[in-house]
Amino acid sequence: MSGRIAVLPARVADQIAAGEVVERPASVVKELVENALDAGARSVRVELEDGGRSLIRVSDDGEGMSPADARLALQRHATSKIRAAADLIGVGTFGFRGEALPATASVSRFELETSADGVNGVRLRVTGGTLDGTEEAVRQRGTTVIVRGLFFNTPARRKFLRAPATETRAVTEAVTVLALTRPDVAFTLTSDGRVLLEAAAAGRLIDRIHALWGRELADTLLPIAHRHGTFEISGFAQRPSQARPAGRKGYVFVRGRPVKDPFILRAAEAGYRSAVAPGDRPTLILFLDLPGDGVDVNVHPAKAEVRFRDRFLLEQVVGDGVRAALAPLEAAATLASGSGSVGAPVLEAAPWEGTGMIPAGVPTDLFGAQPFGERPRGPELLQVFDTYLLFQADDGVVIVDQHSAHERVLYEGVMRQLGGDGAPAQRLLLPLTLEFTAPELEAIDAHRELLQRVGYELEPFSGRTVVVHTAPNPHPRFEASRCLQELVADLAGGRFGGWANRLERFAATFACRAAIKAGHHLDPDEARELVRRLLAATLPAHDVHGRPTIVQLPKGELERRFGRA
Repeated sequence: MSGRIAVLPARVADQIAAGEVVERPASVVKELVENALDAGARSVRVELEDGGRSLIRVSDDGEGMSPADARLALQRHATSKIRAAADLIGVGTFGFRGEALPATASVSRFELETSADGVNGVRLRVTGGTLDGTEEAVRQRGTTVIVRGLFFNTPARRKFLRAPATETRAVTEAVTVLALTRPDVAFTLTSDGRVLLEAAAAGRLIDRIHALWGRELADTLLPIAHRHGTFEISGFAQRPSQARPAGRKGYVFVRGRPVKDPFILRAAEAGYRSAVAPGDRPTLILFLDLPGDGVDVNVHPAKAEVRFRDRFLLEQVVGDGVRAALAPLEAAATLASGSGSVGAPVLEAAPWEGTGMIPAGVPTDLFGAQPFGERPRGPELLQVFDTYLLFQADDGVVIVDQHSAHERVLYEGVMRQLGGDGAPAQRLLLPLTLEFTAPELEAIDAHRELLQRVGYELEPFSGRTVVVHTAPNPHPRFEASRCLQELVADLAGGRFGGWANRLERFAATFACRAAIKAGHHLDPDEARELVRRLLAATLPAHDVHGRPTIVQLPKGELERRFGRA
């Protein structure tokens, strides 16, 4: 039997190809704006009507095309970006497949107007993939593409378009992403005559972020600049204290090309380790640069995905880059304004230095140990409300939350113990007998080795009873039985879920339950030792929930409040 296989008609093949590239108005805008950027545009303007259903117009001041090139550009696989398969390695342009214009023209009433010299221009009209006419046009150097009636000839596809407001939001997101790649290019987006996005050309990426989302977000971001071998990561990571469960922005760019890669974002989030609460998601804008032969960009019709030769190493570099960005972290908090206050922030951004993120003017050995009998080193410490420790630094007054601080110190110590020989334990003169529920007994069995490494030696007794022979002793007010019961309950109930691995989850849970509490009075030596250990920590600025451990009241703010400035 023969005749079952046939070559598709050209028009059907074009519409199938269009389906790979043109999904909705946002994908049309993305392709056309990418073409404009590849053409060297310094200004790009996008106009929509009815969410792009009725009209999409993209205008630029780029190189433009000659009449001959304009006609050729409407042919499938016609491109100026590559000439041979070898050119796909390290291709440095947004587009290279040569499908955007013909694919869009095959499912719309399409018009292309372009000029390469600002004198001789051409206008081409295409309806559903068929060239209707060509005429001369007078216009400035650059290109304008007009798309009307998207999917007019494929009604089934048109039915899948969303409401105009939804399609407009998708276009806005597409333009926003491309605007991030090129802060030196001006972008304007209007919808039904209303300006939705207007970003002037900027010299710095942070200025473009400010133009797109406002200073409120821009001020929460920390710069990333990290290199490992041939891999380089730049961009911005949000301060841990500003991370939220929802509303985060996450963008990944590889060699300047926007891609969708949740694994890279996950690797970046791992760089925060215990600096954010489980479930909170920091905003991340990541630019990855690597050799062209280390990434394959030709794996997705819309160029939305790429494949890495050494993904494991790249993800490790991304995590290291984020951790390095947290080193110069600025901790910020605000103090509620009282009666008559001008309402300005009192506790403002406090600069940090070095990998320990120590407040400016506070040497790492400020509260160092001293020989017996000598006067304690460093400034005087004051405990207030049996919760906060205050001391003077060069640039102001530093305030430490004793519970959050001890939580951070314990967490880092427990992580070292879990990877080493464990913590010293105190053998109890009278062993404790405690009862647990069935799920809690399962949690004890699952974490028995970890519990022993932090100091708890447990033995099943009978039924639901467990005997405790040894316990840790992290501070004089430590309640071994209460801490164990709360720790096991948290582990059984999954309260501390969302951590990168089981060790981190366990260490965070133990640190939270074992730390000195608010309301505990500390003697001067205890307070000094706690602050000393906090300043020596790797990430002292936040506890395991992402809350700040240290804030600084700048000297200048004190002088302003008392009328001295």
